[in-house]
Amino acid sequence: MIEKLIKKNRIFKGKILDLFCDDVELPNGELATREYLQNPGAAAVLPFLDRENIVLVKQFRHPLNQITYELPAGKMDKEETPLACVIRELQEETGYKAKRLEELLSFYPTTAFSTEIIHLFAAFNLKEGVSNPDKDEFVSKEILSFKDAVKMVKTGEIKDSKTIIALLYFENILK
Repeated sequence: MIEKLIKKNRIFKGKILDLFCDDVELPNGELATREYLQNPGAAAVLPFLDRENIVLVKQFRHPLNQITYELPAGKMDKEETPLACVIRELQEETGYKAKRLEELLSFYPTTAFSTEIIHLFAAFNLKEGVSNPDKDEFVSKEILSFKDAVKMVKTGEIKDSKTIIALLYFENILK
């Protein structure tokens, strides 16, 4: 069932991901190629203002050519832990700092063509501050009831996988 790596071939080196097209030997001895994106991983947070209200961000996503509702999130910097990343991203994108963070789960969003892993957290006891997004990042902070956000998943208004997973995980497992 395991494939043997014959040759690792980086096709493109980018700022946030690298593209590979590796040569592999299949379990039956045949040769094949495997295209995938290598990514350092990310962390995302479901911030609760209180028992009923959460904070999401709205932003334009170029690959989709549309505006999305998402959890505050971002790519982990080299040597950065998921916890440090989520603390940084929450403050940068929303201005909030959390007194308590709880790790929910980690998942691979697209195992067929990416090494990316996303670490999900929930944040509680938020203290408002000033946001400081990256210079190429344009986000707006959106305060919604948790129930409305879950409804937005069910109606298809929220399509971002990390946001869907966090909302439904929290609704069905932790509540």
